[in-house]
Amino acid sequence: MKKLGILLSGRGSNFEAIARNVQAGKIPAEIAVVISNKQDAIGLVRARELGLTTRFIPSKGKEREAFDREVVAVLKEFQVDLVCLAGFMRLLSPYFVWEFPNRILNIHPALLPAFPGEDAQRQALEHGVKFTGCTVHLVNEGMDTGPIVCQAVVPVLDDDTEATLAARILAEEHRIYSEAICLLLEDKVRFEGRRVLWKA
Repeated sequence: MKKLGILLSGRGSNFEAIARNVQAGKIPAEIAVVISNKQDAIGLVRARELGLTTRFIPSKGKEREAFDREVVAVLKEFQVDLVCLAGFMRLLSPYFVWEFPNRILNIHPALLPAFPGEDAQRQALEHGVKFTGCTVHLVNEGMDTGPIVCQAVVPVLDDDTEATLAARILAEEHRIYSEAICLLLEDKVRFEGRRVLWKA
């Protein structure tokens, strides 16, 4: 059985969606460990309620790579095959990325490369785009710059607020994150430069 490592900093709604799909047998894996850099993260509390193994690794006051080395050590202790960022509010160091090449997934609430970084929904509304969405991508050393695995499109309505738009995007996030996890775990993709392609 393949093993997932989940990293989160907040409420972890994408983590919960992943956990539900693991429990339902829709994702061919088990969640080996849930790690947070925030002791009071709601996602960490929820993981404990689900009976999952959790770790709190404080990041405050630590150099980025020093913290990442601690996290990587725990992920390797649990022999994690795929790392899933679920609202993990830290940029990973090159060290972390090199330790799990093409095995770290993140989800972003926009159609990358548009609107990277924080406040993606606000950026979409301010730019007046008619469509936005979400992107599951592999993590590299940049901010939301890794190769794209899956995307979903969401229309921007005339009366949308950041909250209403975010809610519709989140529903798609929950769907496509699990799809992307399955693609990687089942070895159904190949890599050509920045492109992630389906295997024939």
